Amino acid sequence: MLDDLTAAAAPHLADLPAHRRDTFALRLERWAPDLLTGLAVYDDPGAVARRLVAVAARAYAARPDDLHVLDERRLLRPGWVQDPRMFGYACYADRFAGDLPGLARRLDHLEELGVTYLHLMPLLMPREGDNDGGYAVADYRRVRPDLGDRDDLRDAAAMLRARGISLCVDLVLNHVAREHAWAVAARAGDPTYVDYFHVFADRELPDAYERTLPEVFPDFAPGSFTFDPELGEAGGWVWTTFNSWQWDLDWSNPAVLVELADVVLDLANLGVEVLRLDAVAFLWKRMGTDCQNQPEVHQLVQALRATARLAAPAVLFKAEAIVGPRDLVAYLGDGAHVGRVSDLAYHNSLMVQVWSMLATGETRLARHALAALPPTPPGGTWITYVRCHDDIGWAIDDGDAAAVGVTGQGHRKFLSDFYSGEFPGSWAEGLVFQHNPATGDRRISGTSASLTGLGASGRDPDGAVARMLLAHALVAGWGGVPVVWSGDELALPDDPAWAAEPGHGGDNRWAHRPRVTDDLLPPAPGTRGARVLAGLAHLARVRAGLPALHASVDAEVLADPGIDDGLLVVVRHHHTGTLVGVYNVTPTPRPLDMGRLHGLGLAAPYEALGGHPLTWGADGVVVVPPYAAWWVVGAPA
Repeated sequence: MLDDLTAAAAPHLADLPAHRRDTFALRLERWAPDLLTGLAVYDDPGAVARRLVAVAARAYAARPDDLHVLDERRLLRPGWVQDPRMFGYACYADRFAGDLPGLARRLDHLEELGVTYLHLMPLLMPREGDNDGGYAVADYRRVRPDLGDRDDLRDAAAMLRARGISLCVDLVLNHVAREHAWAVAARAGDPTYVDYFHVFADRELPDAYERTLPEVFPDFAPGSFTFDPELGEAGGWVWTTFNSWQWDLDWSNPAVLVELADVVLDLANLGVEVLRLDAVAFLWKRMGTDCQNQPEVHQLVQALRATARLAAPAVLFKAEAIVGPRDLVAYLGDGAHVGRVSDLAYHNSLMVQVWSMLATGETRLARHALAALPPTPPGGTWITYVRCHDDIGWAIDDGDAAAVGVTGQGHRKFLSDFYSGEFPGSWAEGLVFQHNPATGDRRISGTSASLTGLGASGRDPDGAVARMLLAHALVAGWGGVPVVWSGDELALPDDPAWAAEPGHGGDNRWAHRPRVTDDLLPPAPGTRGARVLAGLAHLARVRAGLPALHASVDAEVLADPGIDDGLLVVVRHHHTGTLVGVYNVTPTPRPLDMGRLHGLGLAAPYEALGGHPLTWGADGVVVVPPYAAWWVVGAPA
């Protein structure tokens, strides 16, 4: 089979120098088994593999010289993204910098914050009008005209790379816009492109699928199928998980995989280093299931990853899989897929537990839930975050809740009440998003400032700054790549005019996507924004010098009942020494028995964030201040 794959690549490599051809041959020898195993979902894996190798060879031949050098650099440091110097930022390019060329005037701000990874939200050409924040892509080969063009994207990637910042861009895998050329051709009756989608002549099969499918947007896009009168003479039903104008691709057709592999490598050759695989959990459909997290998803991603490694091994995959806690680790690779699927995945459970701890002022549920998660596989890295562009859904596992004496449904209701400001004494001023009366599900929108006490009413401004810094310290101290959402570093509240922009009025998530305008930078000295920015920049600087925060080190949550319920204690053992994260999630001082730190090998404990040794009383107890975050290590020599 390797000979057949080599033959498929040969015509596209013929004009390359010998050393380049040899490099591709070595990569093919290394990653062909991963490719073929992933393609076992299809009837003829060999034929699909030949098509994908040809795609990879063409992209490899067209890859610019500076990116070939980047590939070699990354291969020599395969764990580069796990380094504690990694510190991320996520934004919409227009709301942060106006357009792609405008990023140049924001570089100093990013460097001040310590950013080494920048995620620019959807920037490929979407449909006009409603487009799910850019996730309804009409053309994978074009950039939104208001942001620039392909040359601007290439220039932005190069400019960021020169500053040591890796660029991450979204790639929507599950669906395309109804206006995409493939969907247009399908509506015109082209059978090749009809087969790119899930199309049904009547409601028999859609109704059968619907019995087990959850609704993603029950308020404005109920159901998972849409009737389109242009599909065939009598019309037809098309699968639309998210919105009526977002058509799900049929990944059981290998032509879809080949098309998307070509898109992956096109973006890689523009200098994109990380691809966020949007809605990846939904790729494979199976009757009688919720059509998420099916085994074939991981095989398909493995095949796509192997193809990318042939042409552009510097490129990493990040899985956007907001799934239940027990399903998360599979997106970093488990079993036969270890090291073969996504390199990064969102630690949604950690985010949810951070907000839960702040609301309750206690850590029992978080300890149980986080301790129960399996360790990350070798090479797998979490993206950790306090919040993102999306709403917050309360992914509290019923079993975890029951283990600490509460009900999952009751706790989810409490969190929605608390962060919408309905619960007595709440400091939060979030907005309810997508209330589902049938399930009671109420997700929450809001900036970190609005959810911690710096909303329009400013219910607890002083406590808000402490809570924001604590939350970011906790996710930065977990390991992985911590990512700050745009505006949170400036303590920006919800945008009061969020609904005024065309197309935004029905989606209150735009409230927590404020614009970072020139007058906000730098924040005035002494303001809360300046305090938060300085605090986050300090986290990034300290983090960069702590080897125990390398993402390959497992985080161990201490569930010892002797630890105060207001404290979360997380241990990380590295060969250079141990780091203990101590987080007080309450507004009152809490005791910590120093014997526990001594027992972990910290004879002379030193608090790295504060830059001082820890001191304690005659009773052997140290007092952890309200909302304090400590990264405790051995005292420096």
